[in-house]
Amino acid sequence: MHRSELADFLRRCRARLGPAEVGLTPGPRRRTPGLRREEVAQLAGMSPDYYTRLEQARGPRPSRQMLTALARALRLTDDERDYLFHLVGEEPPRDRSTSGHVRPGLLRVLDRLFDTPAQVITDWGEVLAQNAMAAALVGDITARPPGDRNIVRSFFTRPGDDSGVPGIFPSEEIEEHARLHVANLRAVLAARPDDPGPATLVAELLSVSPEFAALWEAHEVAVRHSSVKRFVHPVVGTMELDCEVLLSSEHAQRLIVHTARPGSESAERLELLRVLGLQDLAPRGGQDLAPRG
Repeated sequence: MHRSELADFLRRCRARLGPAEVGLTPGPRRRTPGLRREEVAQLAGMSPDYYTRLEQARGPRPSRQMLTALARALRLTDDERDYLFHLVGEEPPRDRSTSGHVRPGLLRVLDRLFDTPAQVITDWGEVLAQNAMAAALVGDITARPPGDRNIVRSFFTRPGDDSGVPGIFPSEEIEEHARLHVANLRAVLAARPDDPGPATLVAELLSVSPEFAALWEAHEVAVRHSSVKRFVHPVVGTMELDCEVLLSSEHAQRLIVHTARPGSESAERLELLRVLGLQDLAPRGGQDLAPRG
């Protein structure tokens, strides 16, 4: 691990980024250019103290998950991400598995979608990035531990009835969402049988979820496309949203954007959700709404 070079590289990458480039409010006048250390830590999901120690060349060796989070927070290119991994003595991610690195351009698009829910996920359900509206709609999934950010795993192992959190979809549509999750995952596994991510997820769910196992046995195959979805939010109510799926073929990632028809009741409720933002609303009990989605 090249601690001094890592520290210098992190400082320089932080200095070249402004708050607006990563979806943050600039706030009061700044004495130095770029992001603050605590802002990078917030974006990467780590403690400010941990990140500060890395910049001071005295921090512990970051895990691969932490390196991926840092590359995303600092908007690194693929080459810069690989360099970051090498500085820590790690082999960069290769094409044989789904990359957790979101391209800076895709993150910039996400940051600018401030008035509509949007998130970047892998084709097998790993949530890589969300904007504030998506977190307000389905919960802040990126705040969960790294191993608990897959929406397919959550759907089949964390049902809303067990946690006391209402589902984010109408009850009569839950079965259809389950079928689509499984059919999409089967298509992904067939396309990339050597990718350990989806293969491990399928094996896990077959062992713990009879519902998943029964649907897997049906052998349905379907890739997710654009559609219309209904979301049940405990504060603003039910919304009918158009779901657009934008694909990134190189990284098997998808930018999911939800919009409401202008002038509709759903559009009014979506605007109310934007105003409410990520406030800690009592009806939600401080919990996210992602289990059944």
